[in-house]
Amino acid sequence: MLKPIKSLLENNAIYIAVFFTICILFGSLVKSEFIVVESISVSDKIYHLIAYFLLMLSWLYAFFKREKFEENVKYIILGCFIFGIIIEILQGVTTSYRTASYLDIVANTIGVLLAVVIFHVFEKKISVF
Repeated sequence: MLKPIKSLLENNAIYIAVFFTICILFGSLVKSEFIVVESISVSDKIYHLIAYFLLMLSWLYAFFKREKFEENVKYIILGCFIFGIIIEILQGVTTSYRTASYLDIVANTIGVLLAVVIFHVFEKKISVF
């Protein structure tokens, strides 16, 4: 039962990472009537942290089995970090219903770094899985 799931996950890891990236892009820039925007909310920062945590984990897993993974981790981290900054800039420049926030960038960065640490801690178990 687990082998087909493992195979499905490994074969589609890049698509999952792209899916998370697109979801964050649209979730950050598209106006939603369901989201209540507050000036500074702790839960808002937690959402940012969780979103970028999952984003980073998905990209790490997508490249985990490839050659030179250890050398390319810094580029994956940099890519997620820059993606978060670009999204914040776009929120401030292209939308009238969202604002750019340095605290959002901090929450995004913490999510990315937390994902790297947790991925590294469980890296040997992931390779066995």
